[in-house]
Amino acid sequence: MKTKKRVGSIGKALGCIVLLLITLFPIYWLVAMSIRPTDEMRGHISLIPQSLTGEHFAQLFDAEGFGQAIINSAQTTFGSLIISLAVGICAAYIIARRRFRFGLKKPLTYWVLLVRVLPPVAFTIPLYIMFNRIGILNTRLPVMLACVLINVPLIIWFLISFFQDLPEEVEESAKVDGATEWQLFRKIVMPLVAPGIAAVAMLSFMYAWNEYTYTVIFTRTATNNTVPLALALLNTEDSLTNFGLVAAGGVISVIPITLFVIFAQNYLISGLSSGAVKE
Repeated sequence: MKTKKRVGSIGKALGCIVLLLITLFPIYWLVAMSIRPTDEMRGHISLIPQSLTGEHFAQLFDAEGFGQAIINSAQTTFGSLIISLAVGICAAYIIARRRFRFGLKKPLTYWVLLVRVLPPVAFTIPLYIMFNRIGILNTRLPVMLACVLINVPLIIWFLISFFQDLPEEVEESAKVDGATEWQLFRKIVMPLVAPGIAAVAMLSFMYAWNEYTYTVIFTRTATNNTVPLALALLNTEDSLTNFGLVAAGGVISVIPITLFVIFAQNYLISGLSSGAVKE
C-alpha cells in the first residue's frame, strides 16, 4: 500500500511538473525572444539564447515611442478603474441593501448583466456618435469612458453577492452605536468586502489595460495609442519578421498586470473563491 501511494504521489508530482512546464513555456519563450539578438532568429532557433541583448527594448522606446503608449494605457486604465469602482461599489451596495417597488430589483440586476454580456463592438456606433457630438474623439477620454461602460456592470454583478452575504445585524449594531451611513459604509462594509473588491478590480484592470477595439475606433493619432494598439502597429510589412521587438513589447505589457497580481494575491484568492461553498 505504501509503495502504491508513493508511486501515485510521484505520478501526481510529475504530472504537475509537466503541466507547469507547458503553462510557463510560452512566457519563457516570450522573454527569450525579447533578449535574443536578431541574428539568432534566422534559421534554426535554439531553445536557450546563445547571447543576450537589450537592443529590442532600446529600439522599442527610442524609435517606436512605446513609452508614450505606456503612459496612455496607464492613464486610461487607472482613470477608468477609479471611476468604475466608485460607481460600481455604490450601485452594488444600494441594489443589495435597498428594497425596490414593483419587484424591479431582479429585472434591474439582469439588465445590468445584459450590458456586460453584449460584445463591446455592439456599443461602438452609438458611442462614436455620442463622443463625436460632444467633441472628444481622438483623445484618451472616449477610451476611458468606454472601459467604464464595460466594467461597471461587471463590478455591480460581482459585488452584489458580497454585500448580500454580509449579516445585516453588523450594520444595525453600528447604527445603534451612532454611526452615520457614510461611516457605516466606509468603516464597516468596505473592509468586509475588500477581497471581492480586489478580485473585481483585477478583472477590470485587465480588461482596461488590454482594451484594443475602442482605441482603434476612437483615436486617430499615434500620440493617443495605448499598449495593445502600439503592439499591433509593430506588425507591419517592414517589421513583420522583427520578432524580438514584438516580444519585448509583449514582456513590457504583462509587467503591470503581474505586479498587480503579486501585491493583491491574498485578496484575490479569498475574493475569487468566496461563495464557492454554500452552507
